Amino acid sequence: MNVDDLVRDALRAEAADTAPVPDGFADRVLAARRRRTRRGLLGAAAVTAVVVAVAVAVPVLDGSGKEDVRPASQTQTADVIAHPDQSPPRDLIAAGNTALAGYTTGKRIKLDNGDELFKRTFWVLDQKTGKYEKADKRWAWIDVAPGMRTAAVLEGELPARRIGLLNLLTGEVERWIPVDHPIAGVEWSPDGSRLSATAYSKNPDRLIDLPNDHPDNEPQPHGSRTGFMVVDVDSGKVGPFRSLPQKKTDDKFGMFLGNSREDLRWSHDGTLLYEQLAMGGDGENRKWYTQEGQKTKPPAGERYAGWPEAGLSPDGKTLAGDGSDKGSPIFDPATGKQIGKVPGQQLLAWADNKRIIAWGCDPKKCDGKGEFRNQLLLVTVGSRKAVPLSDFRKASDDYPGRWSPLFADR
Repeated sequence: MNVDDLVRDALRAEAADTAPVPDGFADRVLAARRRRTRRGLLGAAAVTAVVVAVAVAVPVLDGSGKEDVRPASQTQTADVIAHPDQSPPRDLIAAGNTALAGYTTGKRIKLDNGDELFKRTFWVLDQKTGKYEKADKRWAWIDVAPGMRTAAVLEGELPARRIGLLNLLTGEVERWIPVDHPIAGVEWSPDGSRLSATAYSKNPDRLIDLPNDHPDNEPQPHGSRTGFMVVDVDSGKVGPFRSLPQKKTDDKFGMFLGNSREDLRWSHDGTLLYEQLAMGGDGENRKWYTQEGQKTKPPAGERYAGWPEAGLSPDGKTLAGDGSDKGSPIFDPATGKQIGKVPGQQLLAWADNKRIIAWGCDPKKCDGKGEFRNQLLLVTVGSRKAVPLSDFRKASDDYPGRWSPLFADR
């Protein structure tokens, strides 16, 4: 019996005499255990003791008295779960401690007033079947929590006035958290206890029609971010609003030169927040803030972080670098010096301390069809080996069925 099974048995044994606890508590305990194990901070016996000690506060029965169903992302325990014949994927894809929680497709819709709306469609893992299903069309934004039992959702059209906590086993919103400032993006903290909620006065996914005399007659992005808030999920408490308007980088024609969507994201350790710069200068790729909204220096391990979503490895010893069709560099986060290279154009998420999920092409099978014909690969630091996880996306940046992955700890 593995440690997760021992933990669950302990929780079940104590459940009958327990009082209710906040939503998602058990998920965060188990997700935190996996992260600590991955980083070498606690042994299995110590983790079990910690979880059993708090088990008296964890319910494991649903309202009908039946035992909760274990999610597919935990029952399918193979180290690598690949479907190299599927694109978009239909069945669970996972590697190491990370799973494909879902994916998005998107298209631009012309509106009557001349604006255009970039509309996302979300596909999320159904934890009962292990298959990706189209999410309710109400959701304009979805972010999946560590453990993959809960997702934070926002209703469209954005910005929204409340955050929904969606149970991925039942498909129901279990709780709504109202906010005082309209928001258009949320992201879970690495430990699954908080959400960053980025506020906007307009929908950042709208492209605005410009006056007829403007030299560029295509609808353009706009800067309407007003600030952000940090939400404690257990209590539902929304922290103070922190003003953080987007910089007005307009040209002489009044065109906004940044990205409409500049959400606040979490640092590797969940202590700071950052925005990814649209056009970084002097090697600066991110602007860093405290949770109180004050500008600050980057964490030591993320000083040299660039565009890759993978960022810092779980143990903090290696950093994913910006890649090309010739591969992606791996850096020493302390010095910024390159210490390796892996196949793959874009490094997306660490599976563990040595393996990364990437967009790319198997080095033995690449046929020169360009950067847009790529598939999910599992690559290993110090190796040229690439294990296909999905089939290829079609080679077009604006192909309507082109999909973008969403990852979470499983």
